[in-house]
Amino acid sequence: MSDMENPPTGEPRYVKRRVKGCSLDVHPTEKALVVQYEVEATILGELGEPMVEERKDCQKMIRLKSLNANTDTASLAQKVVEECHLIHPSKLAEVEQLLFYLQNRKQSSDNQEKKNISPRDFTPYAGVELDEEASIGSIDEYVELLYEDIQEKIRGAALIFQLARNPDNLEELMQHEVVLGALARVLREDWKQSVDLATTIVSVFFCFSSFSQFHSLVTHFKIGALCMNIVEHELKRFELWQDELQKKKKAADEFPDNQSLRKDHDKSLRKYQSLLAKQEQLLKVSLYLLLNLAEDTRTELKMRNKNIVQMLVKLLERDDQELLLVAVSFLKKLSIFLENKNDMAEAAAVEKLARLLPCDHPELQSATCRLLLNLSFDAALRSQMVQAGLVPRLSSLLADEAQRQLAMCVLYHISMDDRFKPMFAHTDCIPQLMKMMLGGEEQLDVELVSLCINLAANRSNAQVFCEGNGLKLLMRRALKLKDVLVMKMIRNLSQHGGATKNLFLDHVGDLAAQIGEDEAEEFVIECLGTLANLTIPDLDWELVLREYGLVPYLKRRLKPGSAEDDLILEVVILIGTVSMDDSCAAMLAKSGIIPALIDLLNAQQEDDEFVCQILYIFYQMAFHKATRDIIIKDTQAPAYFVDLMHDGNAAIRRVCDNTLDIIAEYDEEWAKKIQTAKFCYYNSQWLEMVENRQLDEPFLSGDDGESFSGNRDVLERPDLFYAADGILSGDGSISPSFYADIQSSELGEAGNLSSSLDQFVPSVPVPADRPVSDWSFRPDERFFYSYTANASQ
Repeated sequence: MSDMENPPTGEPRYVKRRVKGCSLDVHPTEKALVVQYEVEATILGELGEPMVEERKDCQKMIRLKSLNANTDTASLAQKVVEECHLIHPSKLAEVEQLLFYLQNRKQSSDNQEKKNISPRDFTPYAGVELDEEASIGSIDEYVELLYEDIQEKIRGAALIFQLARNPDNLEELMQHEVVLGALARVLREDWKQSVDLATTIVSVFFCFSSFSQFHSLVTHFKIGALCMNIVEHELKRFELWQDELQKKKKAADEFPDNQSLRKDHDKSLRKYQSLLAKQEQLLKVSLYLLLNLAEDTRTELKMRNKNIVQMLVKLLERDDQELLLVAVSFLKKLSIFLENKNDMAEAAAVEKLARLLPCDHPELQSATCRLLLNLSFDAALRSQMVQAGLVPRLSSLLADEAQRQLAMCVLYHISMDDRFKPMFAHTDCIPQLMKMMLGGEEQLDVELVSLCINLAANRSNAQVFCEGNGLKLLMRRALKLKDVLVMKMIRNLSQHGGATKNLFLDHVGDLAAQIGEDEAEEFVIECLGTLANLTIPDLDWELVLREYGLVPYLKRRLKPGSAEDDLILEVVILIGTVSMDDSCAAMLAKSGIIPALIDLLNAQQEDDEFVCQILYIFYQMAFHKATRDIIIKDTQAPAYFVDLMHDGNAAIRRVCDNTLDIIAEYDEEWAKKIQTAKFCYYNSQWLEMVENRQLDEPFLSGDDGESFSGNRDVLERPDLFYAADGILSGDGSISPSFYADIQSSELGEAGNLSSSLDQFVPSVPVPADRPVSDWSFRPDERFFYSYTANASQ
């Protein structure tokens, strides 16, 4: 309005502008300051009276390309305030603070992947570059060029692209709808005629797609669908080129003396390489545009329906790293949806991704690792990763600080499967992990320790971890820093037998010293669990319990509610381990720990793990002569075993059966009760039938009129047993025919009865204080191991 010439009388003559409300912020992705302010424009009349007032919110971006780790932020802040008149000098401290934040802000991985695809960085390739500089004022001339021949169209599109590369021009270009309409028309009609033309026009629309507010504009001209057609067509052209080149190569190889064929092949190869370079540029800019538009999930779904996943997986076979980067980045974005992940699995994407690791392109490595991380949540795809040889490839990335975190996350997911854990022992993964764990005293990354915990659960890996002074250094770190996760890893190491477990003999005292109320419960739990794993014959548990005064602590912790259930359970398991020793079992029994265990059993009777571990302690007590009588005669433990011998948990049934066998050998009264209980269980249906019919059928009562279900012992009523054709007579006596059968089948040549029970008698003398049944269940083996028994027995 201020440039109006000779306005008529009464018309406004002056415009008064004023900037208000300036605020500062940092750009979310770029190294730039964003200045937001409000412009208030007042139109004044001839006499200076305000006639019209308008307000507009504006924004200015101050890019700081020179900002780096060595920049003096104070000096730079002063320069910014001096050169930008929108910023008041009073905001100097705020500017300096924002610059300091930008200087130390870590660039996110997504920004790293996208930093090559901003409009300013996307430059024309050789053959399309122009010597002239475009001007926004000549936009109409550039549009006219789009109606000429192909070369003029390319020139016009290239000049418009120069303007579009500057984000400040996009708003003005959008106002010229004729420009974008002409570009869309030319692209739709002529993209197959010239790769250069198609690439340049798609690049213009890519500049618009880099900003979300212009996505509707790009969608309006259906550029996304057109780019999908371009990508599909170029992939087919690539296959035809390869087939043709392969035929000429084959012909040249068949006739090596034919120079004409050789020259024809070389010429075709040079042409192929030239065409391939241009095609990859077109594919790259088209995919970048599609990636930007895929921010809208509805648009992304349309792309999936047009097989974008299969196209991108095919591109993973290319060698151009920039094209691979956009393809992998696109796949990473798509992989968060189940359907896309399944499409990648069908297209064998993992196998094609494996060849990209490691590579000399940091951004491509990062994008590949992120894609693999997304895919590694699927068990089947983890198996494909192992088959593709990714374990050693990912392990080699642990030495690269930039890729270490991502590589560890993928390896962690792979390590969750027990089938794949042994493979880590044959790589440099474990030495690298140990180096990172023992490199300093700072807090370790959770991913690092979690991966080590998983790997330590495998015997081969445990041996590698403990090589040299490995276990000693791990123990030193865990005890010094009270590191719960490192102690959890040590606990996993302690579960393996052989030489690995024997290494813990030097650390039993250190572990026992951590058991107390003063330590954190989480740390004590891991120490207790580690000690409970040490089933070492040479370990004097009685000395350990006495020297460190552990018995009172263990007894206190058995009281229900005295601590978290996890801690109480580890106490119970440790008692089961030390009870394998005769003297320890006697010490614990004298301390009154058995009644505490029974109280805990009553309190935790719904928890199978507690029940099983407590019964295992009673089994150990019943096994030793010093504590057997206490278990059988002074406690109600046998009754609990009888009640639980048919429990739904297989481990509980197993420990009950073996313990009841021992009790039955040493106590006739309990032997009879156990036999009766087993009889009633296995004949429950028959007993129920008798119970229901005894009132209606008097013959089911005994001679004295007493009912079967009365107080008399079931096993004392042989007259109620079914007679099996000569085995038992009605009065319970064995019939002569039974003896005849025995003599014909069981008597040997010497005329002696050869009982089938002889096979149960051990071949060596049984110690006086050991029950016969202990030959079928060893006390030094945990109850939950898988035992095999002779089926004939």
